[in-house]
Amino acid sequence: MDAEQNRIKEKLALLPAQPGVYLMKDKEAGVIYVGKASVLRNRVRSYFRAGGAAGGKAQALSARIADFEYIVTANELEALILECNLIKKYRPKYNVLLKDDKSYPYIKLTVREDYPRVFATRRLIEDGSRYFGPYADVGAMRRTLDFLRKVFPLRTCRKLGKRPCLEFHIKRCLAPCSGGTDKAEYAKMAEGVGFFLEGKSESLLNQLKQDMREASLALRYEQAALLRDQINALEAVRQQQTAATIAGDADVIGLAQDGGDICVQVFFVRAGKISGRDYFLLTGGGVNSDQTALAAFIQQYYSKAVSAPAEIICPVALLPEEAGVLSDWLSRMKKKKVKLIHPRRGLKKDLLTLAAENASALLKEEKARKKAGENRQTETLLLLARALGIPCPPERVDCFDISHIQGAETAASMVVFKDGAASGGDYRRYKIHSTEGKPDDFRAMGEAVLRRYRKYENLPQLIIIDGGQGQLNAALEVIRGLGLDTPVIGLAKRFEEIWREGEKVPLRLPPDSPVLLFLRRVRDEAHRFAVSYHRKLRARRNLTSILDDIPEIGAARREALRRHFGAVRAIREASAEDLAKVPGMTKKAAEAVKIYFARGEQGFKQ
Repeated sequence: MDAEQNRIKEKLALLPAQPGVYLMKDKEAGVIYVGKASVLRNRVRSYFRAGGAAGGKAQALSARIADFEYIVTANELEALILECNLIKKYRPKYNVLLKDDKSYPYIKLTVREDYPRVFATRRLIEDGSRYFGPYADVGAMRRTLDFLRKVFPLRTCRKLGKRPCLEFHIKRCLAPCSGGTDKAEYAKMAEGVGFFLEGKSESLLNQLKQDMREASLALRYEQAALLRDQINALEAVRQQQTAATIAGDADVIGLAQDGGDICVQVFFVRAGKISGRDYFLLTGGGVNSDQTALAAFIQQYYSKAVSAPAEIICPVALLPEEAGVLSDWLSRMKKKKVKLIHPRRGLKKDLLTLAAENASALLKEEKARKKAGENRQTETLLLLARALGIPCPPERVDCFDISHIQGAETAASMVVFKDGAASGGDYRRYKIHSTEGKPDDFRAMGEAVLRRYRKYENLPQLIIIDGGQGQLNAALEVIRGLGLDTPVIGLAKRFEEIWREGEKVPLRLPPDSPVLLFLRRVRDEAHRFAVSYHRKLRARRNLTSILDDIPEIGAARREALRRHFGAVRAIREASAEDLAKVPGMTKKAAEAVKIYFARGEQGFKQ
């Protein structure tokens, strides 16, 4: 028995018989699985027991475990909360994970403003606003926003102007900037948006009808006509909703699996009607039981969902102890009683069947789309290899770009495409030091590729440099100096010319060539990533220089404010109470920030 096995055996012997969370690690000390247990000793030891791992996924996981850690908690509920947080942090390979869940958007209603706005956002901030979502179907969310803006013409501008804009003239805003509406009337409309997004369309319709009657009796015919149009639009939406014929509010979860792919369809039943639906794709490092997939989805989705109904109708029955812990966790988080139920007959069972059928159809559609995309990508990579004269289609492509303004805050990006698809987890960005203050794209490119390839890790089969012959030669000097023989090309923007090593004449492909379209897509992604990092560096510099002049704000508080708010505008618009909540800030420091910006605004007006 080697030293590693001895060490694990010793750790297993010391495991406590208490609830907690465990983290399984591979040989590189990376976290590959996070789990919770009511009794850590029993659960963790099962992974190392002969014959203890049943099923392909469990066996694959057990074979890769080289070490483990554990954290003891006071009870199973604390273990569940900690497990959620650790899964978000590490996104382990063998856990069931929502695909791209970080990018799911929300609809935000800014109720604290005098004249609220409604818009899409990907950031949840504790600023008193109301959030709805998250939405996996971004197209459906945008259609909802378009409908809301037509029916409830709230303002879209971030800051009130002094005269009506185009939105007012096309009847998409009531122009509160010029007194086109009063606060009470506007607040009622914003409240209606909240009712609609909560699925309370019946309550909203009753309120609007009453308001219309009152406006008509008071001879406010223009307002009555606006309310009539809102009522008609909402009635049309209600007719499209399906009567679920169950009382109250519920989320109905349908689940479908195929290999390691999982699709969850959620029907949102509000006041007895299916008011909306959304679907989510999950990955799980192999085949999972329906119970495992369901529990993982509930944890990850409802930890981000702004609200939950009184009932969540589940496609399979969870173990009683797990269902109890999840129910307690949801109830505590949403501040109301939330039950998980698994009906075996009746109308709720029929809704489950419908949701499952939808999930199955969506999963088949997604897999067919994925396969078609993979076939197209494979063909494009074959054509790319032929066009460039390289021996085989590149499985991995690295692409570099430089961004700066007159040499200031020079940033470099490297994006990676694997098998023809973007691999965001492999992207890298570099703050260039060798050219600071003087524009020198060639030297900046040389520094970027040197920092990337000097360690010989995860080498690509093709390197793309954004630029012409000069940028290509600068990169080649470094890459060949490191002893690498990887093919390198430059892609010049002006005429979309492809420059190859040792060639004096560039390669020109037809504008509709799939090879050129692929190279442009990779180059444009590298450009986007470089520009976004450059802007971040520039904003950080500007923010730091502005905050330097504020009394009570030192280096630590500057960094805390920058991390929390991200931009000068957000700090300027924040209240003293919100500023004081930032770690390290005090009430006195918050007041100093408000006074500083107030003086600055007065200075601008003078």
